[in-house]
Amino acid sequence: MKRPKHLDDLLSKWKFDPATLNVRLIKGNDGRDVLQMRVDMGVLQLETTGRPDGELIRGHETVLEWLLQKQLDDPDYVLTDDECNDVDREFMQFYHRRICWLRMQFYHRAVMDADHTLRLMDLSSQMSPEEEWSQTHEQYRPFVLFHRTQADALGELEEDTAEEAVQAINRGLETMRGFFIQHDAEEHFDTDELVVRLVELRESLRSEYEVGKTLDEKLADAVADEQYELAARLRDELTRRDSVN
Repeated sequence: MKRPKHLDDLLSKWKFDPATLNVRLIKGNDGRDVLQMRVDMGVLQLETTGRPDGELIRGHETVLEWLLQKQLDDPDYVLTDDECNDVDREFMQFYHRRICWLRMQFYHRAVMDADHTLRLMDLSSQMSPEEEWSQTHEQYRPFVLFHRTQADALGELEEDTAEEAVQAINRGLETMRGFFIQHDAEEHFDTDELVVRLVELRESLRSEYEVGKTLDEKLADAVADEQYELAARLRDELTRRDSVN
């Protein structure tokens, strides 16, 4: 009987640093890209596409795909305990990969994985066997939205303009505000730590890149001030810009 292989060489050559997120992108034996995260007592390896563990779930690439199909087949379906566990696993796996993408500055990949998690939250809540289980995920929605907004803005900064990055933050903040309103907690929105961090990022971008008010912000001001002719011109400019992009 062969002795199990150990990880001594790998762990000794890649020391764990508790002060940072230890992540790298390497090639597997077959040439595919894989992510590795060094944790305190080992290494996590994640696939870059599909489920991070590379497994199929009931013949589908992810639990989310399976839920979408299940809901089409049976709109009133309620998840079993085992299926809830599968959802829990997928939430955790996509969290790990999302923070890897952020650490490596693969911002669009981080947005995609955040969107996957948000959609998984939506569907699993609709199919949940009990409210308490749904809330174990829903409580983290602002955190996922924070990651998504941060990644969206930094991706725009890399590929477009600082103004688009500021606008991405504004979109994310409005989505987060909607969550607070939905849960009757709007009075806590402005002081929420994640909201404050996004506002600080937005204002630092404004300062560093000398960004004034965005077109959307100017439009909102024009509507609030009942300057409808100006609002119409700004809408036309936004439409023109969107058509170019």
